[in-house]
This record gives sequence, structure tokens and C-alpha cells, in this order.
Amino acid sequence: MASKFRIFVCFAIEDSQYRTLLVGQARNEKSPFEFVDMSVKEPWSSEWKTKCRAKIKGCDGMIALVSNNTANATGALWEVACAKNESVPVLGVYIDKDNKPWVLPNEFTGVKVVEWTWANLEAFIDSL
Repeated sequence: MASKFRIFVCFAIEDSQYRTLLVGQARNEKSPFEFVDMSVKEPWSSEWKTKCRAKIKGCDGMIALVSNNTANATGALWEVACAKNESVPVLGVYIDKDNKPWVLPNEFTGVKVVEWTWANLEAFIDSL
């Protein structure tokens, strides 16, 4: 495994605290991997899709945080579709294993979605 990967973290704005948690966990000295956080932290102007596509294309993979908010997160859904279109590997991660969405949005077709565990995250990073 290389020492660092550029990972785009995709999430519904309502789930931003889970993005912060993921980034914090990955910076923990006991983390089985490191990554450079390339997520979009603030809304962009009308050309955000162009800027976002460039960021996604520059990443080795995407971790998409999945919750009941995901289905209505048009920006996050666009990001997942963009990553797939750009052949950037995407891993969906349920932020709450006991409260998973009943149905995943169409953008997640063909995307592996797993529980949030170190083993699952490490396996994805190792596959890049």
C-alpha cells in the first residue's frame, strides 16, 4: 500500500460531522492508512461542477458516506455519478449500520456499499 492516497469524501451536507469524524480517524496514528482529504468543504459558485470534476479526476478514489440524507443530496449524488463517469473507484460507507437507507439512489448502482469499519476502509484503499 502506498503511503498516501488522494481520496474525495462525498457526503450530504447534513452528514458533515461524519466526514469530520472520518478525516479525524484517518489521521489517528493507529490508522491502517492515510489519505489526503479532497472533499468539497463549502458550496461553490455556478461553476462548482467544473471545479468538482477536476478535483474528483485528481483523486485515486472516492468514499461516499451513505445515510438517509443521501437520496436528497443532489450535489453528493452528482459527485458519485461524476466519479463513476471518470472511472474513479467509489466505495459507499454506511454512516449508521443500524439505520441504513432502505433503497440506495440510482447513482449507487454498481457501487459497493459497506459498513464503516477499519477493515472495509483498508480493503478499499488497498484495492486502489
